[in-house]
Amino acid sequence: MPTVGDMPYSYRVTARSQAAPGAVYAALVRAATWPSWSPIDSADVDGDPEVQRIGDTRIFRTGRSVSRERIVDLVTDRRFVYDNEGGPFRSYRGTVDLAPAPAGGTDITWSAVFDPRLPLSGGFWRWYLTRFMRRMADGLAEYAHRG
Repeated sequence: MPTVGDMPYSYRVTARSQAAPGAVYAALVRAATWPSWSPIDSADVDGDPEVQRIGDTRIFRTGRSVSRERIVDLVTDRRFVYDNEGGPFRSYRGTVDLAPAPAGGTDITWSAVFDPRLPLSGGFWRWYLTRFMRRMADGLAEYAHRG
C-alpha cells in the first residue's frame, strides 16, 4: 500500500466521545453496530460477526452503494485500519485513531489516503468523504457514549 506522500488525496475528521477508548473501540470492531451509529444501511462480515479481526472483510451497503473493506491493522483501544477494496478507488486506506481525551473520554480521528479510479474525481471524493466520515465519527462518538 502506498504511503500518504504517494497518494494525491486524503481527508481527516475528528470527534470527541464522552466514552472511554475501550467503548469506542468495541463499536468499531463490531460491524453489526455500524448501521446503528452511521449512515450505513447494513453490514455483513466474512468472519466472526461479534468481533472482527485482521484479514476479515466487511461488506457495507448504503442505498445502492456497496463497499468491501478488509481490516489490515488493529491496536486494541487505539487504532482501527482498513482498506476499501474496489469501488471508485484504485487504493484507499482508512484509519481510525483513538486517544484518551485530556478531560476524559476519547478523541477520535478518522482519516484516509486514497487514489480514485477516475481522473479528476479526487476533489469530489475528498469533499464527499470528509462530510460522510464526519457523520461517521460523530455517530460513533455518540453511540459509544450512550453505551
